[in-house]
Amino acid sequence: MLILFVLLYLLFNIGVGFWASRRVKNTTDFLLAGRQLPFYISTTVVFATWFGSETLLGASSEFASHGLLGVIEDPFGAALCLVLVGLFFAKRLYRMNLLTLGDYYRLRYNRVTEQIAGFFMIISYFGWIAAQMVALGIVMNQVFGISTVAGIVVGSMIVVAYTFMGGLWSVSITDFVQTLMIIGGLFYITWELLHQVPLQQVTATLPDGFFRFVPQERDSVSWLNYFGLWITIGLGSIPQQDVFQRVMSARSERVAVASSVAAGFLYLTVAFMPLVLALYAKLLHPHLMQEDAQLLVPGLILRSSSLLVQVLFFGALVSAIISTASGGILAPAAILSENMLKPFIRNISDKKLLLLSRVSVLLVAAVSLGMALMRSNIYELVSESSALSLVSLFVPLVAGMFWRKTTSAAAISSMLAGMGVWLLALNLGTAVNPMLYGLAGSIAGFFVGQLLGKATETAGVKATPESNILKSSVH
Repeated sequence: MLILFVLLYLLFNIGVGFWASRRVKNTTDFLLAGRQLPFYISTTVVFATWFGSETLLGASSEFASHGLLGVIEDPFGAALCLVLVGLFFAKRLYRMNLLTLGDYYRLRYNRVTEQIAGFFMIISYFGWIAAQMVALGIVMNQVFGISTVAGIVVGSMIVVAYTFMGGLWSVSITDFVQTLMIIGGLFYITWELLHQVPLQQVTATLPDGFFRFVPQERDSVSWLNYFGLWITIGLGSIPQQDVFQRVMSARSERVAVASSVAAGFLYLTVAFMPLVLALYAKLLHPHLMQEDAQLLVPGLILRSSSLLVQVLFFGALVSAIISTASGGILAPAAILSENMLKPFIRNISDKKLLLLSRVSVLLVAAVSLGMALMRSNIYELVSESSALSLVSLFVPLVAGMFWRKTTSAAAISSMLAGMGVWLLALNLGTAVNPMLYGLAGSIAGFFVGQLLGKATETAGVKATPESNILKSSVH
């Protein structure tokens, strides 16, 4: 019976994708849902950005293994990102009427900056999408009994079909239904377990310091790494196309701001329920920790719950993963088609650009599938993706938005220096999180490029319609 319900749910998602495809008339419809989403749908769309495998499987296993300090990155850092986007970035970006975040780097700097930023943005998504594909494989394995590899392939095909047809319209429509299902399902399951086994009985088995929120050590390395946990997603995902895409799909700048902030608080609240479930799984089925900690929560549900609870949980799990995966695939596909390929195609019509966007969905999915088949740790895949965008894209975005005198030379040197220092630190195996070295390199590269390029760029600047749009949006 559980298999039947999950199959019906998968068919429902494909059906929604087909229905939503009829609303896609142009590229803006496909990539930004026509910028027509009201507050309640916009909030659920932004909330669903990351509420997938990372939260339900990855973060829950980290919490059970390492306590509260193990999940600073997500959900705390992830919620922080959404709130910061709403407070400081959403209004400014919305006024620019951009199709992709890559467009910002072209308007604020130049075409070369756009191409470099687009490249880094695209490669930062492969690990993220691969994590969702791995999660789908785990779900398929748990529910249908097929191998995880086969589950990854089948689940990926469903997500690609769903995204290829309807774009962000299909993501938006299902996100609203899926978010209600996620919240309702997790709340019911948590409530049922709390009545079966009191929470005090569970927490009594946990070691001292399990709920410690800050490092016990007072050395600088521990606190630097703790800071790194907060900013990996907290700042690293601000310059990401999926966040931009979902926030910019709102019907107005006021809705864009409000929905982003509301989604941040909603995310932090709902994300605690799978963490609680992981503690119950650790107590009731300790052998799951030795087998695969990522299976803690699914294993608990399959062994301890009624059919109704199983349907609710796996429906919520599939909902979350499909939503995150589809948005993850669509984001780099938008950058690939709009910012990387379109400039090399002369006189391209919107109809052909829409086709190019859909083909880009297939290309991104194929690369991500290959990565998913090679690696299986969801938490690591997600963390690496956010770190990449932090060390390369964050500084040029913030500097360009809040400092008028920023030059393209500064932006380019910032991206290249940050990426280079991060890769070097990764290979050296430093005690401090390599991402912090990368961020420091990005900041240093920015100021060096600013000093070297300011005079040249100032002499060559001419007023253009694009620069006028940028100035009006920033001031």
